[in-house]
Order: sequence, then structure tokens, then C-alpha cells
Amino acid sequence: MVAERFVVVGASLAGLRAAQTARKSGYDGALTLVGGEVHLPYDRPPLSKAYLEAGTDEPEDPTYRTDEELRTELGELADLRLGTWATGLDPERRVFSLSDGTELEYTAAVIATGAKARTLPGTEELAGVHTLRTLDDAVAIRAAFDAGARVVVVGAGFIGSEVAAGARKRGLPVTVLEALPVPLVRSVGEQMGRACAELHLANGTDLRCGVKVTGLCGADGRVTGVSLDDGSTIPADLVVVGTGVAPNTDWLAGSGVTLHERDGGIVCDETLATGLAGVYAAGDVAHFPHPLFDGLVMRLEHWTNAAEQGMLAARNAINPAEAKPAAGVPYFWSDWYDSRIQFVGIPQADEIRVVSEELGEDKFLALYRRGDRLTGCISIDRPTQIMKYRRQIMKSGTWAEALEFAGVS
Repeated sequence: MVAERFVVVGASLAGLRAAQTARKSGYDGALTLVGGEVHLPYDRPPLSKAYLEAGTDEPEDPTYRTDEELRTELGELADLRLGTWATGLDPERRVFSLSDGTELEYTAAVIATGAKARTLPGTEELAGVHTLRTLDDAVAIRAAFDAGARVVVVGAGFIGSEVAAGARKRGLPVTVLEALPVPLVRSVGEQMGRACAELHLANGTDLRCGVKVTGLCGADGRVTGVSLDDGSTIPADLVVVGTGVAPNTDWLAGSGVTLHERDGGIVCDETLATGLAGVYAAGDVAHFPHPLFDGLVMRLEHWTNAAEQGMLAARNAINPAEAKPAAGVPYFWSDWYDSRIQFVGIPQADEIRVVSEELGEDKFLALYRRGDRLTGCISIDRPTQIMKYRRQIMKSGTWAEALEFAGVS
């Protein structure tokens, strides 16, 4: 198939890679990239890491390309619609409705609208309360850090923990509130969750698990504290909410796109096709069955997944007769204080075994088993080892082989 107009809805990493890949794959027709933010496509991981670090200079610009570079790369027939949201999809007419009141026809399309951060109800008008999902969020949080804010983070997940680490590296007082008894227990298991918690405690962060936030306190329109279910209040000048995200799919209601009953993400097949002619999805928004893990349906919020799926979805949308499945091994990393946490594979497991623990040091490596296969690996400060296990997962390596490689029985 030769697409007459290739449309990418969503201008973050997955959308950018889709647009770039369309050109690299030989598609030379009309191409439109629609993005809800006014900013050019930018790299999100640094927003919770290097962008928050102290320094007298302005933080490094996270955009991938200048406007001129991007337009040159995508060609004369490229149309960038930044600051514009998709508001609807009519599959019969093959038309997207946009927030500026216009319609955009497509022959082939990739939906990469990503996800939005969950917020605390009733806090929209209270200054000093933020999520961290966008460049504008990072700018506001950095400014609060510069002002010496007392920081409270709601949620001890990866983003919230990176914010806490950034604040502590500046010497700011930080409290992290987590509803679960052990942070990240659903993502990495109890034992490794406790190892991650130790990183907070070792760096002077006040980590409180098993607590419930009942509300925020404010004065003159600004947040002043966080109330807990035990009746106590934690003073705060900055509250960062890190309680997860939800796919940006409200605009697809009634379009014929199947949305997942749990979170509203787009249900795709193994090639990322949505079931609508010519329409594919990629990145944080897409549920898909993974062939490496017996068709387990998953939705991944990882940088590497967004990049890989954006490229794959574009190739499949432009040439569906040769569509390939999404089969990369999931991978993500998170920087806390002076440590790097890395994970490959999936956390769903029948068994999690710590195979390497250095006494006196926060260096761990644990393996995850489903059936008789290695399906995951997490490490703290063991960057060279984890990629070896990623290759084993890609080859569908057995649990026995993984334990032998680790030198344990």
C-alpha cells in the first residue's frame, strides 16, 4: 500500500519515531504530525533526572530537534500541528477531528497520544501541587527546588522516587508517602521493593509506607501541607503527585477503536493494529499481546518501548502486507540518588529470586521466573550484567540456564 496521507497523532517519542521511520522507510507522501503541546518533541526521562539538578545555568534543552531540523528531516510535504489535540476519529470517512475545529483526512495513521498523570481530586486550583509528565511540569518543579521548597511526594513509584532523589541531592527536606506497605511491590516484588526503599532511607528521605493521604492544606491559594489518615499533617511548599498515569484515549469514545476495560488503553493485535483499517497505535497508549511471553497482553510505559513501537507501527501502517509483531524485550531504568535501577522483561512471576547481594552495599540482582523460563531481571548498580539477561530473555532462555549463568542452583 502507498499511503496518500500518513497521520501521526501524538508528538512525543513514539509519535516522533513513527514520523521519522515513515520517511526512512521510503514513504514520500503527505505527512502530518499532531501534538497537543506547543513544544517541539522532547525527551521525557531527563525531566525527572538531570533537569531537576541544581546549577546556575539553564538546564539542557530536552527537545530532540530544532524546528528547522525537524522540518528538514520530515521533508517538504510534512505538516506539524503543535498545540493541537485530536478530539475525535471517524473511521468510515477516515478523518480525525482536531481541537482547532478542522478535520484531517488520513490513509494510514498511528495513534501515539501517550498517557496523562493522575492527580489528586480537588487540587486543581491550589498552587504548588504538580505532577511530572511534561516539560512545563518540570520547569515548575525545578523553580520550587530553586526556592528551597519543603517537598512531599505522594507515591513511591519510579517518577516520584526520582523527584525525591533530585530534591535530596539539593539538600531539601523530602517526605515520600506510599499507600502500600512496601514501595513498588507490584512492579518488582516485595524483596526488591524493600531494597529500593533502603535507597531512600540511606539518603535521608523520610519514606512513610502504609499511609493514606486524606487531603491537602492550603492558605492564600497555595499548598501548605498534606493531611494523613492518622490525623497528622506534613508541612509542604511543593507537593508532587506520582500515583501513576492513564492513557489519553477519552477522545476515541464512540470511534470504533476498542478500549481496554481496565484503563482505557487501545487494544491492539501483535502488530499494533487497532482493528480499524489503516490505524495503528504505539507507546504508552497501546495494549498488545507479546509473543515472547506466551501472548500475555501488556501496556508498557517505557522509553525504549515507545521508540521501538513508534518505528514498528509506522512500518506496519505503511506496508500492512508485511506487518511484523512487537517482540522487543521490555527495558527501563530509573536513577535514584547515586544508584541506577534497571529492569528487563516483565514483573509478573511465579518466583523472584535474589541471586546477588553484596553485603554493605546496595547492589542487587534478582531473576524472575514464569513456568520454566526466565522472564525478568532487575538490578541495582549492575549495568553490565542485566543486558546479558536481556539477551537470555530474548532467546527464551530457561530458568535452569539463568541460574547456571548466575552461578546459583
